[in-house]
Amino acid sequence: MRSVVAIAACATALLAACTLGPDYRRPAIDTPGAYRFEPASVADTADTKWWEQYGDPVLDALIAEALANNRNLEVAVANVAQAAAIVMQTRASALPQIGYSGSAQQVKIPDTGLVAIIPRFPNPQTTYEALLSVSWELDLFGRVRRLSEAALANMLASEDARNAVILSLVASVATDYIQLRGLDDQLAIAAKTLGAYGESVRLFELQFKYGNVSKMNVAQAQSQYESAAAQIPVIESQIAQTEHALSLLLGRHPGPIARGRSVDELVLPPVPAGVPSSLLERRPDLMQSEQQLVAANAQIGAAKALYFPTISLTGAFGASSSQLSSLFEGPSRVWSYAGQLTGPIFTSGLVGAQVAQAEAAQRAALANYRQAVENAFGDVDNALVARQKLSEQLVAQQRLVEALQTYDRLANLQYKGGYAPYSTVLQAEQSLFPAELSLANIRASLLSSSVNLYKAMGGGWVTIASGMTSEASVDQRPAAK
Repeated sequence: MRSVVAIAACATALLAACTLGPDYRRPAIDTPGAYRFEPASVADTADTKWWEQYGDPVLDALIAEALANNRNLEVAVANVAQAAAIVMQTRASALPQIGYSGSAQQVKIPDTGLVAIIPRFPNPQTTYEALLSVSWELDLFGRVRRLSEAALANMLASEDARNAVILSLVASVATDYIQLRGLDDQLAIAAKTLGAYGESVRLFELQFKYGNVSKMNVAQAQSQYESAAAQIPVIESQIAQTEHALSLLLGRHPGPIARGRSVDELVLPPVPAGVPSSLLERRPDLMQSEQQLVAANAQIGAAKALYFPTISLTGAFGASSSQLSSLFEGPSRVWSYAGQLTGPIFTSGLVGAQVAQAEAAQRAALANYRQAVENAFGDVDNALVARQKLSEQLVAQQRLVEALQTYDRLANLQYKGGYAPYSTVLQAEQSLFPAELSLANIRASLLSSSVNLYKAMGGGWVTIASGMTSEASVDQRPAAK
């Protein structure tokens, strides 16, 4: 027994000492010290349900529904389960495998030779056998260990991919809902403008009937009315398409979406605090890319282990008897044990090609990881500058709308007082209508830019959202080195 323990201890030491291939170390990443367009005022909101800061319970309910029912998220959850099963399968190959077998056989041999000479020779002959078998591949050079490391990294990458789906899902629901409320605002502006233009047409037709205005004035008012009327079907189509997109995100058939607060009533969340280096731990896509690099790194060791022999131990213990009733009695016991060593001598470059393939895959994964990090920094800066410039644009557009409203009011007063032609009124109204539509669009775009910012920066809110899904996950990643 002590010799067995000693052998096992030696094998364990060899397993720890002879793992081939490079151990993973996170590559050095040159991160900027600060974001280029980060404002002076930020809030520690990256680890909260930031969508609740808009102050719209309807939006909160839609996000909760999407996290519970979205089909892409269901696919991502299934992919994680599949990857976890592969981890268990790979790890099991490094452990002893115990099995059993049983057989019963009856053989009739010719009644000649010794069978004819020996009296009462049993013919046919019956044999019963029951065996318990054990097999174990000694992973002396770490091939199975590296494969297990790669499988675990792939599972964690699948988990990160699931979190990336959650990040994108929450951002998409919030963006589509804000866009929907912005389109509702544009539709209300178009309907109000159409009503005002319709009243102008009616008044001009009455004035034309009594000879107070020319047909040209009526045609000008009518053209204005039809121009506004043409905008309404376009906006209604966009509203329906946005509702359908939201329905799909919610796991529903296309249909109407409930409304809460208007765009004017939604509260703009603050800029979340964060430093560039924290993106490596906060963005699921970057974490996924790193785990893919870990897996590619481990595959190098698994490929290099193919140069070395494989050692397998097998054993069996059981019983064999010609009588079923005496199968488990002492004299019927049988046992065997064996060791097997196999290894390559000449493979025509097969193993070398596998090693070269693994090393090339690792270089590609490393380049992909670095590119993903650079793109992430760009995403955050783009979101920050968009939020900053849209805020400035909103203020300027509000001033423009106020100026055009004053222009429109004064033009109407001058026209009614006989001091200006109707073309002046027409020009004022033709400028005001698109400016009001643009204001509604900019306001919605500013709110959407805050969504993009939280999406770009990631953070603990993804973990919070993950806990709201029907399949909460447990992070099994080892500590970073």
